[in-house]
Amino acid sequence: MSEPDQDNPRRDFLRKTLTLIPVVTVASTGLGMSALAASEPAPKAAPVAPAQGTYEPRFFTTEEWAFIGAVTARLIPADDLGPGALEAGAPEFIDRQMNTPYANGSLWFMQGPFVTDAVPEMGYQLQLVPQQIYRLGIAATDAWCRQQSGKPFAQLDSAAQDAVLKRLEAGDIELAELPAKAFFSLMLQNTREGFFCDPIHGGNKGMVGWTQIGFPGARADFMDWVERNEPYPFPAVSIRGERA
Repeated sequence: MSEPDQDNPRRDFLRKTLTLIPVVTVASTGLGMSALAASEPAPKAAPVAPAQGTYEPRFFTTEEWAFIGAVTARLIPADDLGPGALEAGAPEFIDRQMNTPYANGSLWFMQGPFVTDAVPEMGYQLQLVPQQIYRLGIAATDAWCRQQSGKPFAQLDSAAQDAVLKRLEAGDIELAELPAKAFFSLMLQNTREGFFCDPIHGGNKGMVGWTQIGFPGARADFMDWVERNEPYPFPAVSIRGERA
């Protein structure tokens, strides 16, 4: 892998955040994947996200969907390196997540006691599952934004949206039923996952996230390149066998 790119801090940031995402979310190896090895080099131009379809959210309301789109667009914005989380389909990924056992808490241990001032080593301590965090957090954040400016979050300009997100991250905004830091942390984590997941999960459309950091995707074998101080030369491959 190449050294961190000092001239492109966004690329370096995205490369580092990939290590925070569970491997099963990002890629999966399988039988027959060796047949997908490509001989053509990856394109050098900035990746371009494919045209977005008319995805209809199944969990989020219209207002909530606008909020999710605005947040993901600011957390990983599009720039000269390529598309951002919005263009990569992170909102679709998050909406799909909301209809899984992960989001409704059916796989979680949700019995007390809940220790609100616990150290991080004790793990998750809220009585809320992701579905509830999003629903309550979006409503509370929009209500706060309306009190401050008369507009919901999605209708603020980008500078104002960034200011709100920074205050959520710092815990400076008092949300009615959950900690602001917990809400921000979940949105950031899910946006990263939506940008770097395999396209089969709805995000990372066209594998733009993988292409920006030179990740090979679900290729069966790329270990020969791990110790090389040079970019991986072949395009990413998805679980389905699509190539970037």
